[in-house]
Amino acid sequence: KECAKAFYAAGSKLVLCGRDSKKLKDLVQQLSTMTNHQKNTHKPHTVVFDLSDTKTVLNAAEEILKYLGHVDILINNAGISFRGTIVDTGLDVDKKVMETNYFGPIALTKALLPSMIKRRQGHVVAISSIQGKISVPFRSAYAASKHATQAFFDCLRAEVEQYDIDVTVVSPGYIQTNLSLNAVTADGSRYGVMDKNTAEGQTAAEVAQVVLNAVGQKKKEVVVAGLTPYLAVYLRNLFPRLFFTLMAARAKKERKAKDS
Repeated sequence: KECAKAFYAAGSKLVLCGRDSKKLKDLVQQLSTMTNHQKNTHKPHTVVFDLSDTKTVLNAAEEILKYLGHVDILINNAGISFRGTIVDTGLDVDKKVMETNYFGPIALTKALLPSMIKRRQGHVVAISSIQGKISVPFRSAYAASKHATQAFFDCLRAEVEQYDIDVTVVSPGYIQTNLSLNAVTADGSRYGVMDKNTAEGQTAAEVAQVVLNAVGQKKKEVVVAGLTPYLAVYLRNLFPRLFFTLMAARAKKERKAKDS
């Protein structure tokens, strides 16, 4: 929603995608009442589909191209989080998280990529996570999906440079969204808890502005996180044994807090 507001205010012609038709219509209404949209006369178009159902992605891409003719900027922003122990998590939960966070975005990217290559123009943005660079306990399915996302779009960036197509990976830390509330647990049920770190994270509007600026400056990668997550990334790369020790201590602390 906040990315839509930021890009709309900058004058972009939007195609808003999601599973909930009503929420998309409500967002279109909100955008139309914005006072800082610099007289944007492009009414947003909506395409309803579930990104986790990769069979519907091709049809959605066709609809998008039919409406726009081409896509200048693709922002892959759908995501679902996870909370649970590996030993208690069924493989179906791992697959569910991977379908939404990894297979869905790459399916949509692949569907739109040929038209970008043909025009030798386009920009693909992947909203990943700091957990695409480091893994923390009890987030295995989420971290794995974001690591896969990071790797895929790093490969894509190298492969499409010859076609003058840009690829940006944005890796935020904690953002004030409903991500933790809607996270799935080991048995597939809804987590339903607002984590303290999430509640105290950056606002979605702030991160949306970072995304807008990153696209404007054609940055290849942006990490949007506080000092601690930032240091953790460097610690993982430079002093892995220390990082592993700290993560084991964190796991022990979280498990103890849960059991008490």
